[in-house]
Amino acid sequence: MTPVLNAYFARLNWSGRAEVNIETLRALHLLHNCTIPFENLDVLLPREMHLDDRSLEDKLISACRGGYCFEQNGVFERVLRELGFSVRSLLGRVVLSNPPTLPPRTHRLLLVELEDEQWIADVGFGGQTLTAPIRLQADIVQQTPHGEYRLLQEENDWILQFRHHEHWQSMYRFDLVMQHQSDYVIGNFWSAHWPQSHFRHHLLMCRHLPDGGKLTLTNFHFTHYENGGAVEQVNLPDVASLYAVIQSRFGLGVTDAKHGFTEAELARVMAAFDTHPEAGK
Repeated sequence: MTPVLNAYFARLNWSGRAEVNIETLRALHLLHNCTIPFENLDVLLPREMHLDDRSLEDKLISACRGGYCFEQNGVFERVLRELGFSVRSLLGRVVLSNPPTLPPRTHRLLLVELEDEQWIADVGFGGQTLTAPIRLQADIVQQTPHGEYRLLQEENDWILQFRHHEHWQSMYRFDLVMQHQSDYVIGNFWSAHWPQSHFRHHLLMCRHLPDGGKLTLTNFHFTHYENGGAVEQVNLPDVASLYAVIQSRFGLGVTDAKHGFTEAELARVMAAFDTHPEAGK
């Protein structure tokens, strides 16, 4: 077992038997989503997010921080590869807001080939991310611990959808074209620096729960979901409360010398938003 795998399994508190099979892939996928939160704090602080192996290991594993898709799926790809899985990253176009024209490729996801089947894995799409791998197969409903998903196919493009109440909502579309590290670097830079990127205008955080629930944070608004409905909603009154919640409920590390941040630094981030604590949403 390599040092990074030992550290990753310790981060996830996983002591299972790591084998190249669908059971291991499913177990790690779910535990990753339940342990390493989706979050965009480095975009807001602001700090550059580096996608090399050492930087991702230091931040998401050693420092107990989270990250967004380029970081989350970057770490997961490395872990799977070191375990012996056949895996590579793809890039998708996010269409969750039903844009009038196709946006650029700014979402990193994974293609895993296992036992003569292809699977999509994705631990980095925030509140609606997959919490289990799904088969790369069109027009079938696939159940995950946190909801139903399906893939549609339009010529060379695949479209991932999730069931939202009584209808299907498209998340992103992608193809299977080979991507390179430079493609992820460009997508990461655009997501973090484009003035209209939603990552620049909101604090976003999500951690899924093993029981099928999830915790989300949008600026000062905290929500705990169970069975698709909110069982707890709180407009946090101040930055001190926010700082406490991201540690106690999301398990985010804040003390690392390089990747941690103080309450004062968080206060400067939140002061830049139009959303005030009493009107958090």
